[in-house]
Amino acid sequence: MAAVLNNPPAAKRWTFADLAQFDETERYEIDDGKLIPMAPAPDIYHQRLSHKLNKLLSDFVESRQLGEVLYAPVEVVMAEDNVAQPDVLFIAKENAGIIKARIEGAPDLVVEILSPSSIRRDRYEKREQYARFSVKEYWIVDPASQSVEILTLQDRNLVVHSLATGTGNAESKVLSGLSIDVAKLF
Repeated sequence: MAAVLNNPPAAKRWTFADLAQFDETERYEIDDGKLIPMAPAPDIYHQRLSHKLNKLLSDFVESRQLGEVLYAPVEVVMAEDNVAQPDVLFIAKENAGIIKARIEGAPDLVVEILSPSSIRRDRYEKREQYARFSVKEYWIVDPASQSVEILTLQDRNLVVHSLATGTGNAESKVLSGLSIDVAKLF
């Protein structure tokens, strides 16, 4: 049985191997060796939104045989000391080699759905982390403002490519031709 981690030592540089020692009910991500506790399980609205996004992406990707769409919980090990659990992710078929028991490398596209407890982490820390590991496209889905912000990698930074709030469409660059009707999503 894995150990329960109540008060992790702050000075330690955490790795993916350390996560295997935790009790399976404890959920963490690792950013540059720093252990980040994950928020409690998302509410039903978040789950419904995650399901819609997963279905929308999966239908688009499968119909065109572009790769694979996966959804939380799935560990993405970008480096031994950088592990994330995005809400939804896409891996192009040419990058399918990173799909193992976990994802071992950077997905092509990552989706995070904001919740009150994750805004800072998702908007700033994960944005920087995903850029550092060359995730090509990062979607920030905000239920509070009913917006979809699509950022794409340019010069090692994730910058806004498309944004729709309330109405209109957000357009993917990585999945060319995919348009998200925000009014239908929310």
